[in-house]
Amino acid sequence: MVKPILWNLGLAALAALLFAGAFPNPLIENGVPALAWVAYVPVFLLAYRVSVGASIFWGALYALLAYSLFNYWLAAFHPLAGTIVYSVYMVYLALVFVLLRLSVIFFPRRAYIAHWLIWLGYEYLRTLGFLGYAFGVTGYSQWRVLPIIQIADVFGVWGVSALVVFPSAWLAAALARRGREAAPLDAGGAAAILPALRDAWRRVREFWARERIAAAGWLCALVAALVYGFAVPRDFSDAPRANIALIQHNTDPWIGGTPAFRRNFEILSRLSDEALAAYPRPDMVVWSETAFTSRIVYHLAFRYEEEALELVEDLLRYMARQDVPFVIGNHDARVDPVRNPNPLEGHIVNFNAALLFEEGRITEVYRKKHLVPFTEHFPFRRQFPRIHRWLREADTHFWDYGTEPTVFRGPGFYFSTPICFEESYGYLGRLFVREGAEVLVNLSNMAWASSLSSQNQQLKMAVFRAVENRRAVARSTASGQTAAIYPDGRISAMAPPFEETWITVSVPVVRDRVTLYTRFGDFLGVAFALAAGVSLIIGSVSCIIKKTSRGPAPAGRGSAQPSRGAGRNAPNAVGKPRRRKR
Repeated sequence: MVKPILWNLGLAALAALLFAGAFPNPLIENGVPALAWVAYVPVFLLAYRVSVGASIFWGALYALLAYSLFNYWLAAFHPLAGTIVYSVYMVYLALVFVLLRLSVIFFPRRAYIAHWLIWLGYEYLRTLGFLGYAFGVTGYSQWRVLPIIQIADVFGVWGVSALVVFPSAWLAAALARRGREAAPLDAGGAAAILPALRDAWRRVREFWARERIAAAGWLCALVAALVYGFAVPRDFSDAPRANIALIQHNTDPWIGGTPAFRRNFEILSRLSDEALAAYPRPDMVVWSETAFTSRIVYHLAFRYEEEALELVEDLLRYMARQDVPFVIGNHDARVDPVRNPNPLEGHIVNFNAALLFEEGRITEVYRKKHLVPFTEHFPFRRQFPRIHRWLREADTHFWDYGTEPTVFRGPGFYFSTPICFEESYGYLGRLFVREGAEVLVNLSNMAWASSLSSQNQQLKMAVFRAVENRRAVARSTASGQTAAIYPDGRISAMAPPFEETWITVSVPVVRDRVTLYTRFGDFLGVAFALAAGVSLIIGSVSCIIKKTSRGPAPAGRGSAQPSRGAGRNAPNAVGKPRRRKR
């Protein structure tokens, strides 16, 4: 006999491995999308096995294991990044596991439907607000399965998540041992594997006979999604084209001070010259997030750091020689007493920005709107001064947030520039498109991670931004994945990662199509969150009513009382009248 706690540990570990394996990881470059369809079976099985109190521990443990495997590269981003993310998700999933367990109590027959709704509602809610974090949303695991993800132009990533999560909830309910079938899952050994598999298959068949309507509904939805995915138009040959040179300099632009910044500029300018000299000649050149680190506007205004000012002037002379627009990422610092009234800081406001250079002049600016929590932005300085000081002492570089969804007027097309972490969020992509963007040009820097899987984990979300809005995405990154993505999610070109290189991509410019997702946004995510909340409220109220409605048995009716050893599994729950002891 194996102790139940060891089985629970095994389920938690298996769930974490399946979750991490479904996404890009160090062992498998693109991940294994098929794993996502069963990744939560062990999670939901735990909900049937543990108590409400114990579910807090198991939820926290699962979060720690899953995100340590999935987001292992966060430690390279910031000393506190991993600690913060793991801690936040330990709290989140501890609460989610409690809700999963309560749903088993509230809905003993069809808890799997509540599990499905709770998980999808949780995935949506965790992308909102200051702590919003979209890495690990289940639907993103299918980024390479193009027929499935086409429904994102209607439902966003939440429609894909709904299809992928349901099998886990249904199968876990089929395999869970309850009532008369409560033979423990804790017995076994190597010799018991084959009988256990036979027993599992029997349970699935029996559960199908009882719950085939829900399963058949899911199958119909899956078939409909595939039909839509194969039928959606993918011919962009008649669309106008945007030829964009994407520069990948393969350095972390924040390392080394002004001498290193100069070497970085020399690499960027050399690669740009090569791209401009090649055929076909690009209409525009794009550098990555903060590719040019020295603060251009700030140094031109104050002119007291001679070496940095000289570098900025060299950049401006280089830009003045160009006859095509350049988009570059820059640390944009401005003096703004309104936004920063602190005279000790010189009233300086720092932005992570994308600058459009035309004929050597900055003609338009986009400032990053959605900042990375804790490591780029902490709005609770007054409420939590110790945490703010702790972050500062850990060398955190805070940005201020931009307010405008800038749409640049490019050479024959309009475009917007979500910066790095921003392409994780569907609401921003649709905001840019609703404002008139015909192409999305992402500027990213993940060179600090030195991790291919981290770069692919961000690339997969850019694929969904393309499909959701039916707009091409061009990505210029510091070290990879510099790429072009068609409006149907196809990656049409990609530069080799971790190399100094450039690629000129030709992407379709889509002007006349506005998707349902672009119009209505994350309505399905909202619906799942509301449905989960309503179902839990109904279940709790129903449970309370049932308990309070059970009064004491009428006097003189001893024959109706069950014997002490009888229960719902006993062959005769009523039994014979008890004999009085003499």
